[in-house]
Amino acid sequence: MTSRRPPAGQEGPYAQGAYEPDGTFEAAVEQLADPLNDPLPGQHTSPWFRAETAQPDDVARQTPRTATQEPVEPPGEWYDPEGYRRDWYGPQGPESGPAAGTVRGTAVIPGPEAPAPVPEAPAPVPAAPAPGPVRSVTDVRPVRGDETVALRTADTRRATRPAGSDAPEPALDHLSTGGEPPSTGGRAERRRAARGRGRRRGEPRRAAEPGAPAEPAAPMSRLEARRAARAAKDSPAVVASRVVGEVFITFGVLMLLFVTYQLWWTNIRADQIAGRETNKIQDDWANGERSPGVFAPGQGFAIMHIPKLDVVAPIAEGIDKEKVLDRGMIGHYAEGKLKTAMPSAKQGNFAVAGHRNTHGEPFRYINRLEPGDPIVIETQDAYYTYEMASILPQTSPSNVAVIDEVPPGSGFTGPGRYITLTTCTPEFTSTYRMIVWGKMVDERPRSKGKPDALVG
Repeated sequence: MTSRRPPAGQEGPYAQGAYEPDGTFEAAVEQLADPLNDPLPGQHTSPWFRAETAQPDDVARQTPRTATQEPVEPPGEWYDPEGYRRDWYGPQGPESGPAAGTVRGTAVIPGPEAPAPVPEAPAPVPAAPAPGPVRSVTDVRPVRGDETVALRTADTRRATRPAGSDAPEPALDHLSTGGEPPSTGGRAERRRAARGRGRRRGEPRRAAEPGAPAEPAAPMSRLEARRAARAAKDSPAVVASRVVGEVFITFGVLMLLFVTYQLWWTNIRADQIAGRETNKIQDDWANGERSPGVFAPGQGFAIMHIPKLDVVAPIAEGIDKEKVLDRGMIGHYAEGKLKTAMPSAKQGNFAVAGHRNTHGEPFRYINRLEPGDPIVIETQDAYYTYEMASILPQTSPSNVAVIDEVPPGSGFTGPGRYITLTTCTPEFTSTYRMIVWGKMVDERPRSKGKPDALVG
């Protein structure tokens, strides 16, 4: 080894005279037990030489202090053979693990009960750091929280788990499923909670858990109240549809009332009127009041009996709808060209009309009559019995020939004493007329009693 002499004027403690004779410096270095740490002759040693204790202030402030660590204090001994050996040559045997002592910085100073190993010859190659809880200043365990700016890898998550913990690694299911990240109670979590409490009214809210108390509704602003009031008002289309609906409902109710009136009330009213008229006719006959052969329009003069249909209805002069037919009575064709004979006539066709539906409907079921069924006309003087001969199910309302003295299509071949019943068809309409013809078979004075058709 050759010595390097300092430049002139910068000799310092190692002046030229110190290297005389040659090889003095090399011999002094070789005599040192620790060439790297032992001071040269004439130099003062520094107790802060150890790299592990010579930490800068900023690194010392950044190093987290745990509950088991003590404040770093300068070592009382400037030289620590065991620490030197551990730092430079790594763990040596089973006794190189963490021993009882005080943690100072990143070096562990063994306690008094740990025997100090005998230093061996130094080796220039440093060994790998010893496994265990002892870590360097830069190997600080990251704090788990929501303040990270990137996703943790599996190795990072594994490193952040507490030592000796059997808990499974945190899953990142919320990233794939779109759910909320798990609550950690960190500062970011509190910020999100604060933003959730102050969100606007239009933002969706999470569904409350069953059994949780309902959150009080926040008061609306004036603008929101106006918008809500406008939204609550019905649009013109809604108002129009509501009006149309009410009109249809009203119309439907009126139609229902009208049908009820036509099918039910008119029959009740007509039956009452027809019953009173029948009683009046019978009372007049009982009192001996003789009626002339000519009757006024609307005046009752006879009673019709149809035993098969259980019909007993008064017969009035004329076929006026309001005065006769709508009052539940049967009208006699006795005006103008439609004038027909009376039952007491020796020859002719006694033609009458009546309602098939509503207003008493005396001819409701005349279509059920069969040839031979009796039809009895009761007057003040006698009973006139007819037998049903034929029926014309449908004909035009203008076909007045059906009430002639010898009606065509009735089956009668010559003049005689006939009866004709006319009514509307089909039911509940007046489009056509139904005709029933009969022929007189018996004339019985009232003094002889009722005919067999009424007695049986």
